[in-house]
Amino acid sequence: MSWKTGKTLAAALAMGGIAFTGAADAQLKTIKTQTNISPAERKQGNEAHPQLLQEFGGAYAGPQASYVNRIGQNIAVQSGLSRSPSDFTVTLLNSPVNNAFAIPGGYVYVTRQLMALMNDEAELAGVLGHEVGHVAAQHSKKRQSAATRNQILGVLGAVLGGAIGDNGGLLGGLGGLLQNNSMRVAQLATLGFSRSQELQADQLGVQYLRSAGYDPLALSTMLTSLANQTTLDARLAGGDARSLPEWASTHPDPASRVRNAEALASRVGGSGGNRNADAFLASIDGVLYGDDPAQGVVEGRDFLHPDLRLRFTVPNGYGMQNGSDAVLVSGNGGQAQFSTGPYSGDMNAYIAAAFKAVAGNASISPGAIQRTTVNGIPASYSTARVNTQSGQVDVTVFAYEFSRSSAFHFITLTQAGGGGVFNSMFNSVRRLSTAEAAAIKPRRIDVVTVGRGDTVATLARRMAYSNYQAERFQVLNRLTASSRLTPGQKVKIVVYASR
Repeated sequence: MSWKTGKTLAAALAMGGIAFTGAADAQLKTIKTQTNISPAERKQGNEAHPQLLQEFGGAYAGPQASYVNRIGQNIAVQSGLSRSPSDFTVTLLNSPVNNAFAIPGGYVYVTRQLMALMNDEAELAGVLGHEVGHVAAQHSKKRQSAATRNQILGVLGAVLGGAIGDNGGLLGGLGGLLQNNSMRVAQLATLGFSRSQELQADQLGVQYLRSAGYDPLALSTMLTSLANQTTLDARLAGGDARSLPEWASTHPDPASRVRNAEALASRVGGSGGNRNADAFLASIDGVLYGDDPAQGVVEGRDFLHPDLRLRFTVPNGYGMQNGSDAVLVSGNGGQAQFSTGPYSGDMNAYIAAAFKAVAGNASISPGAIQRTTVNGIPASYSTARVNTQSGQVDVTVFAYEFSRSSAFHFITLTQAGGGGVFNSMFNSVRRLSTAEAAAIKPRRIDVVTVGRGDTVATLARRMAYSNYQAERFQVLNRLTASSRLTPGQKVKIVVYASR
């Protein structure tokens, strides 16, 4: 499953509705699970693993990686898929997205961002156990075989291909991606599960926690943090805007799933068991938080990339999600992706290639390419109007020549005639100066010891943000404004790090 927190067009197209259930449904049921990892699954997992690493920023380098692998292997063997911990590869991903998932073949993943939201080892084990539960119950095999990548380019292709009645859309545009078995495994890993599948994975995760000696309530406390993060993300994005889908965003009532997980824990033996908070906090100390400047950073409505020396600003009410090779923009008025491609000085060919990547084998007819200059940067753009099942849409490619060998572009999708919503974004692209690029610093987690006189308010003021400092601190540590801290207690804050 994806531990996701936002909703966009991508979510609607790529994910089924995820419905949580109240505590009354939290009955322990017999779940049929597989008892081994087949050679075919191992082969698929081995082939899909490199693609998933690429998709999620690569493996995170640092002492946290070995810690996550050890905890993940211990919880994974509780599933019965294998008795050997070495049969499981558990990877900490260098991604600023709150996400975790697993694929057949013994591969389990969690992002450093989601790990930073946790407060003890049992919560880490609970998340990883939930994901292994999906694999053990063979949920991925029961989902639709047609999958789309969890990024807007794939969504655009799916929309256009379906609208024109040509199966080529996404498949053609991404080179027959779905016909590659290993890639299909990677794609399915990040799609949503059904309501019943999520509940089954919750039950298995809770059972794995108990059998591994952890507090089975850890899954419910982690879900509480995620629910709180969901609320905060909505506020940060402007209320109704969402960034790219992250965790269980299609669900209307995360609190009911928390209650469900609590009830499941009581049915396997209630509270008690290890939480190992000290070991976890020692491991998480120093981990990168938020965007990696090597992949660019999101600061409010601005995207800045120190190495590429560029920046742009999204419209009010729009959210951004920074990926390893694209920035995804979403809001009520449309969707967009900012990325790059091979460029040899021919802007006409560059724009044609961008449209081709969207349409695949489908036939669309872009208008004449227009030329302009944006903040001193040569720019070109074109729009294609396409008939879809829900009406006409406009697909626009707006490209910028940064040098004779370097170009970047937006691809946007709006209702017909609605492309103007992105005009301010198109016109905001500019170069970063050397000083501006050097001023961009990463953030990291700093585990601090509460001193005499420290409060939630005083520690929150140390957070490396200009807004919502208190709310960010509270969510990060699963606290409220009225929580009382004890001298000697350890908490997490986010600080700037040297590059």
